[in-house]
Amino acid sequence: MVRRMGMLLAALVFAASTEAATNAAPAPKTITKAEADALIQREGSQPPPWWNSVQLNYPKTLDLSQMVYSGGGWDANKHINHYFWSIVNENPGKWKEGVKFASFLMTCNSPDPQKEKYGLMQMAHLYCDCLQDYARAAYCMIKRGDTASERLAACYFQLGCKDAAIEILKKYGFDDTRHGTVIKLWADMGEYDTALKLAEEKAKNGSADIAYLMAGDTCRLAGRYKEALAYYQKALAVPAGQAGRDLKFSKSRAQNSIDAVKVYELLDLGRIPDGKYKDSAQGYSSLVTVEVTVASRRIAAVNVVSHQEKQYYGSLAEMPKRILERQGIKGVDTFSSATMTSEAIVNATGKALANGMK
Repeated sequence: MVRRMGMLLAALVFAASTEAATNAAPAPKTITKAEADALIQREGSQPPPWWNSVQLNYPKTLDLSQMVYSGGGWDANKHINHYFWSIVNENPGKWKEGVKFASFLMTCNSPDPQKEKYGLMQMAHLYCDCLQDYARAAYCMIKRGDTASERLAACYFQLGCKDAAIEILKKYGFDDTRHGTVIKLWADMGEYDTALKLAEEKAKNGSADIAYLMAGDTCRLAGRYKEALAYYQKALAVPAGQAGRDLKFSKSRAQNSIDAVKVYELLDLGRIPDGKYKDSAQGYSSLVTVEVTVASRRIAAVNVVSHQEKQYYGSLAEMPKRILERQGIKGVDTFSSATMTSEAIVNATGKALANGMK
């Protein structure tokens, strides 16, 4: 009898561990700095496989000699930076063409170091934030001279080299970014104490709303929901004099995060019948509506069915994948360059699943 009970207990432990392994996100790959640098050089020194299949189709009214126009009036058919912002960034079908156009601009204006840097900046942005081609993005940044940027650190981390990312972030120092991207990256790497320390420093030096939001996101990612709620409440209470220029959006994000966190620990896929569930959350400029499909106690699909976001980059495709990998919203890190849209997708997913629970 004792032996039988022991075998039964072992079977239960095995079943539980198997289910946990099934629901866990895949283990991230790990490579050395030398391997990462070799990958960056190999990929970056040659065009991507799609290069020859993409044709340039830009407005012939564009002034190809002026990279950045800072005067009055917005004209995406005349000014290069307006064209990238309004036409390329907002249209996924233009992202690859945007990379090729940036390369074309450098050729048109050679040899002009400043204009070459502008072209490399746009290529790095599109490779990293839109196409998730982190090796080529890193290559463009290194060639441009951006060897201590948080974006380069993020590329190394995404490539699987956390050590290189940490080395860069240590050189970067405190977080002076508009949206707290340095804090976010430390949290994404699992360095929660460092992220919270930087958030507290940022709160003392201005932009307390963003600092507390990032601290809340850090605690939420770490599964410390009580602390997350406390930080989000602090973000809601920040007066205008201590906030950055995004206070309205910060408070909206804080309230959305509070509403989402309250259902995190209540979510149980085993209590959700098969079917499709829909809900919305506030993004940067619009409500983002998500439809979640549940089948056999698993999340089968997450689809963004409506939104009016513009600078969402790769978040609409990437966030559903991360939620599917995690089989839930706990521990899902947001897409760095489109944090508000990413948060809206996660929060809307949580609310939709909560609607289906019995």
